[in-house]
Amino acid sequence: MAKKSMVLRDVKRAKLVQQYAKKRGALKAIIANPKARPDDKQAAMDKLQALPRDSSPSRIRSRCAITGRSRGYYQKFGLSRVKLRELTLAGDIPGLRKASW
Repeated sequence: MAKKSMVLRDVKRAKLVQQYAKKRGALKAIIANPKARPDDKQAAMDKLQALPRDSSPSRIRSRCAITGRSRGYYQKFGLSRVKLRELTLAGDIPGLRKASW
């Protein structure tokens, strides 16, 4: 089980990402626009840098839905490798079973 503070930190980051998504998108569009003036691009870069660091989507860490574990995460299932194995052996995940050959 992950520390509750780490899980809550990621929840807080997800809220910030959602809150600043439109603003970040607009600023990035100005920066990427080849027709924009250089001083407008520089102003947009400065505003983008002034936004909170945690409002960047790359700061969010993928975590297991059950335990909050961040390592060994399978995106397809939303679970860590440990819980995925436990639930598979219990037969709780349809269409998935332990390999044997």
